Amino acid sequence: MNIASIVRRWSEISPAKTAIITEGVEITYSELERGVDRTACWLQSLGLEKGDRVAVMLKNCLEFLELYLACCRLGVIFVPLNFRSAEAELKYFLENCDPRLFVFGSEFEDTVRKAGVTELMPQTLPCAVGESGTQGAFLDLNRESAAFDGRRPDLEGSKGSADPGEPQVIMYTSGTTGEPKGAVLSHRKTFFNCLNADIFFRLDFDDIMLILLPMFHSGGLFIQVTPILYKGATMVIHPRFEADKVYEDIQKYRVTKFLGVPTVYKALLKSVAGNKPALSSLKVCAIGGERVIPELMLQFREMGLPLRQIMGQTETSILLWASEEEVIRKPGSVGRPVFHATVDLLNQEGQSCKPGEVGEIVVRGTIMMNEYWRDPVRTRETIRNGWLHTGDLARRDEEGYYYLVDRAKDMYISGGENVYPAEVERVLRDHPGIEDIAVVGVPDEKWGEVGHAFVITKQGYRLDPGEVISHCEGRLARFKWPKKVTFCKEFPRTALGKVRKALLVKDMSGS
Repeated sequence: MNIASIVRRWSEISPAKTAIITEGVEITYSELERGVDRTACWLQSLGLEKGDRVAVMLKNCLEFLELYLACCRLGVIFVPLNFRSAEAELKYFLENCDPRLFVFGSEFEDTVRKAGVTELMPQTLPCAVGESGTQGAFLDLNRESAAFDGRRPDLEGSKGSADPGEPQVIMYTSGTTGEPKGAVLSHRKTFFNCLNADIFFRLDFDDIMLILLPMFHSGGLFIQVTPILYKGATMVIHPRFEADKVYEDIQKYRVTKFLGVPTVYKALLKSVAGNKPALSSLKVCAIGGERVIPELMLQFREMGLPLRQIMGQTETSILLWASEEEVIRKPGSVGRPVFHATVDLLNQEGQSCKPGEVGEIVVRGTIMMNEYWRDPVRTRETIRNGWLHTGDLARRDEEGYYYLVDRAKDMYISGGENVYPAEVERVLRDHPGIEDIAVVGVPDEKWGEVGHAFVITKQGYRLDPGEVISHCEGRLARFKWPKKVTFCKEFPRTALGKVRKALLVKDMSGS
């Protein structure tokens, strides 16, 4: 179940097969294996052992993958960090996971310095990838590891990973509602995520997957990268999203599989003129990350590019999925459970919900995280009676298809009535002048809580708060209407485009 062992096996079976294409350079499985061994030997030379942590803040690149696989090989825990992190966030991550080594792209050096990473030395060694602005201040990954080229790490005894239940990765949640949590993910969980992704994408040895989702996130690392390595297929890596470059590489490399979030697909739609023939090689296109808009699915179907849908979270990776046909037959559904997991919908009494009832999505089985890193309180809050509670509220129909209602933490109570912001957002999105919207429950002296709508208007439209609120007339019960409206130019978002509602409220209060 160790992914690094799978890569070694492919390097023996198909050494000349292309594993990675990045910046126009092709790396075979044999070359990837050599790089993983080189990196693992270097990590051992620094004294890293099983259970130590290596934190990495890099854009999608070869070095990211070599470090990921080298840590797998040694039983060292890999900690991918969001490269968009602010100084305070980065400092929190590093203090929480306490890594022996921190590898970052040189373009983030200013953030690293402001986060006070040098103050963590010598417990944490800082290491740069790329030309550092201050020579000698940090280790240089490529220069340091080059001395170990052609060597293999010592894996005798208990130095490498042995038990599939051992921690492989600590992946921090997006922190949309508060302080990020470090989900501890095992080798076993990663392996069964590969099996689920294999079924979902219908993966094949000859597949070529274009990867532009950041690898520090579950969508990039566990739904795309790792399953592709498991199948001995090929990945085309993009360090950043550029719509025209996506079309170009899909056509150039005859890409067969693709995964994006709604913001990516919206951008692709704007660049579609003259690019439609470039998509002819695609066999499966998937969408996930944030709440999917049905109109977006229909637009791509009209292009001849039907989308299949996934839903998951850091703690479980893929959880629910729907095929291209099911997306149309069951509009608004996020599908049914993946093959390798047990998923249910529980009410507040802990009983399985009947069709049509709202409950919380829960999961158990091999795709569950182990725990939250050094956080037993929130671990106990999340994993209860063997079930991992996702915090997602949904309904389920007679055929077992799930329909998201909202996040449990987003729901608020106004005058004794439950209000689901997602329902309000869905109605207000129909207004011709609204580009995007986020509704948050805020304290109110009279009603306990009321809705506060944060609105991004479409270009050329002028709206006032009254017009936004009155759009709910005849569409929503009055207690669901937002009582406050704030207009914004943009929303703070996570790496996958989810609105960080806690920051919206924080910015509003000025705290």
